[in-house]
Amino acid sequence: MNTPAPTLGQVLRVALRGGRLKLPRAHWKILNVLAACRTPALGGHRYWCSQCGQEHFVPHACGNRHCPQCQAAQAVEWLERQESALLPIPYFHVVFTLPHLLNPLIRQNRRAMFKLLFDSAAQTLLAFGRNDLKAQLGITAVLHTWGQSLVEHYHLHCIVTGGGLALDGSGWQRTSKHFLFPVRALSKVFGGKFRAGLQQLHAEGKLEFHGRISALARPTVLGRLLHKLKSIRSVVYAKRPFAGPEQVLAYLSRYTHRVALGNRRLLAADQQSVTFSYKDYADGARRKTMRLSVEEFVRRFCLHLLPERFVKIRHYGLLGNRNRAQRIEQARQCLGVSTQGQPDAATAPPKTTAQTGSEKTPRLRCPHCGADTLVWVQEVPRWLRWIRPVLVCDSS
Repeated sequence: MNTPAPTLGQVLRVALRGGRLKLPRAHWKILNVLAACRTPALGGHRYWCSQCGQEHFVPHACGNRHCPQCQAAQAVEWLERQESALLPIPYFHVVFTLPHLLNPLIRQNRRAMFKLLFDSAAQTLLAFGRNDLKAQLGITAVLHTWGQSLVEHYHLHCIVTGGGLALDGSGWQRTSKHFLFPVRALSKVFGGKFRAGLQQLHAEGKLEFHGRISALARPTVLGRLLHKLKSIRSVVYAKRPFAGPEQVLAYLSRYTHRVALGNRRLLAADQQSVTFSYKDYADGARRKTMRLSVEEFVRRFCLHLLPERFVKIRHYGLLGNRNRAQRIEQARQCLGVSTQGQPDAATAPPKTTAQTGSEKTPRLRCPHCGADTLVWVQEVPRWLRWIRPVLVCDSS
């Protein structure tokens, strides 16, 4: 018989046992929650079937944004709220990638550097919209920090409207169906904005430098780094444009709530090692397998845990949160699209679990006899006992 593939929670339960890993406190907190997801440790609900008399326990989910099991359901609800903001126009996909030379600096200043990446990319695209189209574009940006083998690969996926509201109020300004802006020009402007922002963060004392990068605290050393960055052309990649809103939704469903590694890529795990699949893009995107020690697997996974309350999906310009409903309605009027019966994505209430659940799989179906006769009995409180962490400061 084939051994079932492990889940991320199972791998983490093995890794955390004994508390021998050396991690920051915030990482321990997240990993404990992920390890307990959908187990009695987080509590749950107990049901009784009035037809077969069997009891059934449904454990609680953790709801953490780094959990591959919980993010799938949250992605569905998020997409349903965004659907009303999509317009009948072409959309473009632009990716902004940071050089790996910056990885050690980003590792110690994640919140500040991630915000700088968002700001630099959004300001670049909005500036091209104002200067080239004389219009305000709409941008949805999603932060990804990983490569296929869980190494650091900091990049921003931007979905950009193929046009925008004219700055003079004359209507909708369209782009070409096949071309947004010159990639080389985008790269040059983005690189300049990012370097200027990095220099400003340093001058304002908003960056930390420990361990191997402590020398960067000196302005002269930072100047040499900025000079190196200037010689590296910023990687800005424009993918093939989407044909319409349906393709955008299909794409966003795969990218918005993705985590560093999902359960489907996990192949095997034991007390010493973890094996998972990955695509080797340097070898024609061939599917390969990688085996890591449990400690190295957890170390790589923790590289992609976001700072607390950091927002990884952001909207700009036409899709910005302030006055969003009015701008979307104005855009639809300019495009000749009816707005009746289409609530705005920012104000539409999220659908409940019962509303988003499949009609073919009723929420209260008994897993023993299959009848829709489960009766709620009681809520079981959580009993999670936190694994005592071995704490360490990140000084890499």
